[in-house]
Amino acid sequence: MSDLHADLAALRIDRGPERQPRRSVRWAVAAVVVATVAAVAAWWGLREPVVEVRVAAVSGRQAGTAAAVLNASGYVTARRRATVSSKVTGKVVEVNVEEGMEVREGQVLARLDDSSARAALALAEAQAEAARRAVLENEVQLAEARLTLERVEQLKARGLATPADLDAARAAVDSTAARIEALRQQVTVAERQVDVQRTELDNMIIRAPFSGVAISRVAQPGEMVSPVSAGGGFTRTGISTIVDMRSLEIEVEVSESYINRVRPDQAATAVLDAYPDWQIPAHVITTIPAADRQKATVLVRLGFDELDPRILPDMGVKVTFLRQDDGEVAPRAVALVPKSAVRPDGDRSVVFLLQGDVVERRAVATGGTDGDRLEVLAGLQPGDRVVLDPPPGLTDGARVEVMQ
Repeated sequence: MSDLHADLAALRIDRGPERQPRRSVRWAVAAVVVATVAAVAAWWGLREPVVEVRVAAVSGRQAGTAAAVLNASGYVTARRRATVSSKVTGKVVEVNVEEGMEVREGQVLARLDDSSARAALALAEAQAEAARRAVLENEVQLAEARLTLERVEQLKARGLATPADLDAARAAVDSTAARIEALRQQVTVAERQVDVQRTELDNMIIRAPFSGVAISRVAQPGEMVSPVSAGGGFTRTGISTIVDMRSLEIEVEVSESYINRVRPDQAATAVLDAYPDWQIPAHVITTIPAADRQKATVLVRLGFDELDPRILPDMGVKVTFLRQDDGEVAPRAVALVPKSAVRPDGDRSVVFLLQGDVVERRAVATGGTDGDRLEVLAGLQPGDRVVLDPPPGLTDGARVEVMQ
């Protein structure tokens, strides 16, 4: 039995020496992981924080261009614009105008049914002719009455006629002459009535009051038109709207706080919303001498220095009023930077220039204002990107992230 027990003990496997190396490997790996995490944490703690900022590009103003003192928005308006209608109520039988058509002053735009007007004119002309014939008839009677008066006077001189006969002959002459005068007045009245009916007939023809371009056509043949609204909405009050393109100008509303920057004949530039890259020279015509108490604004009228077919009524437009000091403008190009990007630093002005993902603190020399921007005489170039509203703690070389 002892020998069997010894044999079995000899067959047992001793694992102690093999497990010890595996434990050492595990501890080594764990140590490496902990060290790596600690290193990353230390690096993240020592890493400089990123500041979020807003940036804007530095713009430029060309040489020979005046600085802006005020910006405003408005619309293109036509000084001469009319919705052409008729003077009388009638049915449209003909319309000779279309949208976009150029019309001349006096051109026939439409015609109304004139059958009643023509009949009334014919009646007036007939009445005038009858009055003229009545005058001719009484003129013959007057000639006969005068002959009778002469014969009665001769008979009276011979004692063959009584004074009563003489008085009757004279009365016949006077009454006939008076009747002729009354009939002549009736002829005048009848002729005036003819003129009235001719005017009524002419009113059946609607003409252009001035030369321009038709921008709308609102009536069709068969519809009723009237100079006043009538018929419960079934009667038109106009035929077409005409605009004199030579009278186009700009109307903008300027805050009354800045109206002191605007003066007559002041130079300006206009940019249509439809053509944002097209700067149109303009000038101030006048300032309307009244303010809007609800909006605290004053209306300003501006004229285009030169008209263009691309300028259309009611277009949106942005106007920049230019500064002109004694008629002089800058002889060279000037960089323009938003006012919020410039920070005072003692007797200097500084900006933070974006360079990649860091900022550079740079001193600049500023000049006058150009609207909401400052002129930069030295230190920046058009196209540079600067930080807007720099945070108080922002320093030179700080890492930043641009906010979208």
